[in-house]
Amino acid sequence: MKIPAAALLLVLGPVCAVVLADPAEPVTPATFSLAECLAYATAHQPALAAAQAGVTAATASVGEARAPYYPQVDLNAGYHRWQRRAFLPSGLTLPGKPIPDQIGPLNDWTGGLSTRVTLYDFGERRAGLAAASARKAGAEADVVTTQADVRLSTQLAFHALATAQDLQAVAEKNLNRTEHHLSIAQIRRSAGDVPQADVLRLQAEVAHAQLQLIGTQSNVRICTGRLNTVMGRAAEAPLHIAVDHDIAPPPTPEDLGPAINRALAQRSELNAAEKRTDAARAMVNAARAGRAPKLRADAAFGWNDTTWVPETQEWQAGLSIDVPVFDAGRRTHRIARSRAELAREQAALETRQLQIRQEVWAASVELERSWAAIAANETALRASEESLRVVQERYQNGGAVVTDLLDTQTALARTEASLAGARWDYLNARAAYDRAIGATP
Repeated sequence: MKIPAAALLLVLGPVCAVVLADPAEPVTPATFSLAECLAYATAHQPALAAAQAGVTAATASVGEARAPYYPQVDLNAGYHRWQRRAFLPSGLTLPGKPIPDQIGPLNDWTGGLSTRVTLYDFGERRAGLAAASARKAGAEADVVTTQADVRLSTQLAFHALATAQDLQAVAEKNLNRTEHHLSIAQIRRSAGDVPQADVLRLQAEVAHAQLQLIGTQSNVRICTGRLNTVMGRAAEAPLHIAVDHDIAPPPTPEDLGPAINRALAQRSELNAAEKRTDAARAMVNAARAGRAPKLRADAAFGWNDTTWVPETQEWQAGLSIDVPVFDAGRRTHRIARSRAELAREQAALETRQLQIRQEVWAASVELERSWAAIAANETALRASEESLRVVQERYQNGGAVVTDLLDTQTALARTEASLAGARWDYLNARAAYDRAIGATP
């Protein structure tokens, strides 16, 4: 019997997928705690590699800025065959020969060494080196900033996934309760105690609870992909997280003033902005020095002849001074541009200081709010659970209608979801507050 190709593909497709799967990809989902997520992100997040590459480039710029302090030595060698018109004085005669009107063709073999060094430039090299060193320090501060951002993003993504999983558990509990209430209504309907409308109403609620569960399951998958991406993994890579549901300790009281001062002293963004300002100030000094004379020394030694190997020695050594006279305003515009860039960096530094103050203030307020929300939701949860228990007993005994039961159940599910979110919101607030004040792990 011949098997259709489509049917064969359906049967063998999964097998082929297993055979062709990347052997490096784990078959079972990896399980990460928060600490393991942070360590993985630190090792694999491309943003950190990019920031480190910036430090490498800045380090090379420092070496480039230091190079003009040393002599430059060049090795020269060449060969030319040339012919030129001879411009001789009028009246000149050669005994027995006509006056030549051209010289050549001749061979010209050259070889030698030349060197030159700037002896004094009124601080232009020093300013350039200072600017490069400041940019390197700024790049190193940017690495610290990127590490802090990656850490915070990983924590927030981890907490978001944990929240989504807790909300999925809440949706599952709500579905189980709704199905239980449906069974109660069906039993009472069979006994003739309630109308068919109660059963239909609860069937609709079961379907709604199922839709809510599907939505939470989808959100778990989305949050898993987001955490994978933040960690530097493919979004579709399998991932499980190990969650600690213990209540986090309450926030430590801290005055806003010392917290802001601590942030201004520790935040790497401010350090980077200060270094960029220093670099811009050094570039202003370099631009000013560009208008001053420069004293240079140079020397050369080599051979020049019409035959190979050249034997005629040539050499020269001396000093030169370059004095700028006219450059169509290029140096003036360079100074103006450098001053404008310095003003821009100073304004950016002041703006960043204001932003950090606002971040600390907002993070402090959110930390207090999120901690208070946990206690309020716990109180509401206990009241909602007791209320549902009472209403459920009354409904079973005919003392309550189905609307009372559904309203109480909805309130309980909402409170459970709110409490699940409040606990992780508090951990998010703690992470954001630590980031705002520049605390290091």
